[in-house]
Amino acid sequence: MRAAVFYATREGQSERVARRIATDLRERHVDADVANVKDLRGPIDWNGYQTAFVVASVHAGRHEKEMIAFVKQHKAELARLHASFLSLTLSQAGAEDRTAALAQREAARADALRMIGVFIGETGWRPWHSLPVAGALAYSKYNFIMKLIMKHIARKAGFEGDTSRDYEFTNWPVVDGFVADTDLLSTPA
Repeated sequence: MRAAVFYATREGQSERVARRIATDLRERHVDADVANVKDLRGPIDWNGYQTAFVVASVHAGRHEKEMIAFVKQHKAELARLHASFLSLTLSQAGAEDRTAALAQREAARADALRMIGVFIGETGWRPWHSLPVAGALAYSKYNFIMKLIMKHIARKAGFEGDTSRDYEFTNWPVVDGFVADTDLLSTPA
């Protein structure tokens, strides 16, 4: 079996998740190709794949525009391959924050799912499976304005971290479990 893992990224967290998915697949004897949709040139040999994964992060409430364009263009092929979607968002980090009040976690979870719904609406593609994934705060990679915006967003969500360092919130066992799910490659959720 051969899988494609397509990603779009700004600061690199989606690429890390895409590469982790590929590693997990290879451990299950599935050949996996990883591609940044921004770098794709020429046609894709869709017939060479039996499944696919799409990984994109949310910035300012929206997924990367190049991923939206890619999925719009290739939604028929992604549907045929029963492709899965992983949406990286800080809202999911809030949903997983066990120190936060239940109502705050539920609101964060609803926001993460809402963003997946927006992506589906924008692209017209319905993923076979989808998973909201906690992303990262990459303060070291933000310009001054973006750092202020992200600090405000993080503070509003209850996170008071030092902006001189980066924070990774990705729950790797959840990502691994999503890939390891034996039904993932054959049946819809």
